[in-house]
Amino acid sequence: MKETTQRDVTHYRWEDMPMEILTDELSRKIITGDKTMMAQIFLKKGCIVPAHSHENEQVTYILKGALKFTVNGREILLSEGEVLHIPSNVVHGAVAMEDTLDLDVFTPPRQDWLDKTDNYLRGK
Repeated sequence: MKETTQRDVTHYRWEDMPMEILTDELSRKIITGDKTMMAQIFLKKGCIVPAHSHENEQVTYILKGALKFTVNGREILLSEGEVLHIPSNVVHGAVAMEDTLDLDVFTPPRQDWLDKTDNYLRGK
């Protein structure tokens, strides 16, 4: 009989995850697996996420508040309960129209976030 290695699940609670403060207006909590990353993003009204792109596919779900995205030269207002899918390598940026909590999902995980080399978000 062949032995197999059984993988198990990991249970997380957002309240137990550390808050990473990037600027006075932007902070986040991250949960990552082997092939997917999920992040709670906290943006204060007026917070600007500069235009950028990444190889990672992104899905953004607004839990509270609103973000105005600029994608391919057009503006998209994303409000509570709405979802935006951003394909790989699409340039996008956003402005928080009010205090906002969004849930971002990336595949693969954002290595620049894990390495803390995401200077465009850190105001550097």
